[in-house]
Amino acid sequence: MAAPQQLTTEVDGQTMKLTNLGKVLYPQTGFTKAEVIDYYHQVAELLLPHLSDRPLTRKRWPDGTGAQYFFEKNAPRGTPAWVRTVTLPTPGSSTGRDEADFVVADDIQTVVWLANLAALELHIPQWRIGLSDTGKDPQADLIVFDLDPGPGASIVECCDVALALRELLGHYGLEGWPKTSGNKGMHLYVPIEPASSRSTSAFAKLLAEQLAEALPENVTANMTKALRPGKVFIDWSQNASAKTTLAPYSLRGAEEPRVSTPIDWDEVASATDAEELRFLPHEVLARIEEYGDVLEGLYDDPQPLPSIPS
Repeated sequence: MAAPQQLTTEVDGQTMKLTNLGKVLYPQTGFTKAEVIDYYHQVAELLLPHLSDRPLTRKRWPDGTGAQYFFEKNAPRGTPAWVRTVTLPTPGSSTGRDEADFVVADDIQTVVWLANLAALELHIPQWRIGLSDTGKDPQADLIVFDLDPGPGASIVECCDVALALRELLGHYGLEGWPKTSGNKGMHLYVPIEPASSRSTSAFAKLLAEQLAEALPENVTANMTKALRPGKVFIDWSQNASAKTTLAPYSLRGAEEPRVSTPIDWDEVASATDAEELRFLPHEVLARIEEYGDVLEGLYDDPQPLPSIPS
């Protein structure tokens, strides 16, 4: 018997209607909307600590990854009353709006609701709403380094750079937590005590430039694409308050449903093949079953942001 195209169900006490369940959202693999919803439902417990109290930017593919997508900051028309929304300023918005009503995913029901909207990618800033003055002075609890391989490089080279960055962070008394980007590169999270996004950006830029100076054949901290072939670009700019990064355990809207997957330092150190660090939903769920949450403890021991020379 074919699976139903729509279903009314209860998620953690909340009744919701799931629609177009048989729609293929990843044409190359046949991965359906029902499978997207199921993955997000299963991984929500590990995803929520990273989404909680952060304004979400969604990247939606209502007709699948073979068709057009769109970014969405505002809560869409018809957002249920039980979904938390927060009005925050959006300086420099391409829409010309001064503020937006952001969705905030604090519970499993909201995660499932987003999956039903084909919000395949969930992007978050490095700051939380509760730490900030209504978003006007965002206070970050994370620093992120986005390691992006240029032509001729891969995630394997990103792993080499991540190891060097880990050592550099150690000199400042900081710890890095790696994950794949779900695309070609890596992200490295650094938990900190709340600090302004301006100061975290300055610190991230300093470290990126220090590493680029120490490893000029392997690393660039310059955004000029012509300088990237064969190198890993350390994108420190993701720490700006208006910037977002793909959340841990989020899907990617690509040809296949790859996941931004937390990995441990042993995996980083032993990486020799990019394929070994590409994970699909069933592989991520199997990893969780075997290893638990590799990012467990990320927020348990934040360190003060080191002062840098002015």
